[in-house]
Amino acid sequence: MKRQEALALMAAAATGVQVGAAMVATRFVVHDIGPASLAFLRYAIAVLCLVPPVLMSVRVRFAMRDLLVVMALGIVQFGVLIVLLNLGLQFISSTRAALLFSTFPLMTMIIAALLGRKRLSPTKVAGVMLTIIGVGVALDERLITERAAGEWIGALLVLAAALCGAVCSVLYRPYLARYPTLPVGAWAMLASVIFLAAPAGVEGLFTEVPQLDPGGWMVVLFIGLSSGIGYVLWLWALKHATPTRVTVFLSLSPITAALLGVALLGEPFTVGVLLGLAGVVARLWLATRTVPAHK
Repeated sequence: MKRQEALALMAAAATGVQVGAAMVATRFVVHDIGPASLAFLRYAIAVLCLVPPVLMSVRVRFAMRDLLVVMALGIVQFGVLIVLLNLGLQFISSTRAALLFSTFPLMTMIIAALLGRKRLSPTKVAGVMLTIIGVGVALDERLITERAAGEWIGALLVLAAALCGAVCSVLYRPYLARYPTLPVGAWAMLASVIFLAAPAGVEGLFTEVPQLDPGGWMVVLFIGLSSGIGYVLWLWALKHATPTRVTVFLSLSPITAALLGVALLGEPFTVGVLLGLAGVVARLWLATRTVPAHK
């Protein structure tokens, strides 16, 4: 069991890196394609990645009620969350978006505690607060000195996206205990693609070819492929470890986004961002050194 949980946490860490990289990639193309269109293409590609393994598990039979819940969670997890995130990335840098998104663990802990699925320990709360303080420092630097309305809009959109993900991470767990990971992920993604087709159509995705150069299309392909692989790892991690332990590894996303954002997009690496990342690193260190008393 310990080995399996260790592998689950490694999968969660890989997902944290993927989330940060995908945010930077999204920032690279989001101004050239609508947020809903990008989300649709992202998960249409991701669903195609899941077709072969899902075909190998066709014997899985879902109870209709469970299937409807899984699909509803998929619409929120992929449709609503990613559209909100893509919209937010039109207003703020990928580094700040990733810092905001790293509040995901705190939201997950609170929701799990409210539902009676996880006890909040003082150590866990203190560790997550380090992330919140760091995020606050990074945001305060822009919100106060520049008074930019766009920064507030972007921040609220990304926080709403994180809340969607936190709710789904807690609510998925019973279904992951009943069914194999891949079919759950495939049905969830498929539901999101169907949902996203409508807003993507409004943006003109099906009537006009997006004005992307070959490099832009390669970025979209990367986002889709990495999302498909990353989500399978994420669900597998949630199946074999608690949501609070899994989501803490999203702390790796702002670190990844900061490094790639500076290197590829020329985003500024300010003192506020540095302090924010320091809080995230401290949170990750504390969480991984603490052995939970309850699973």
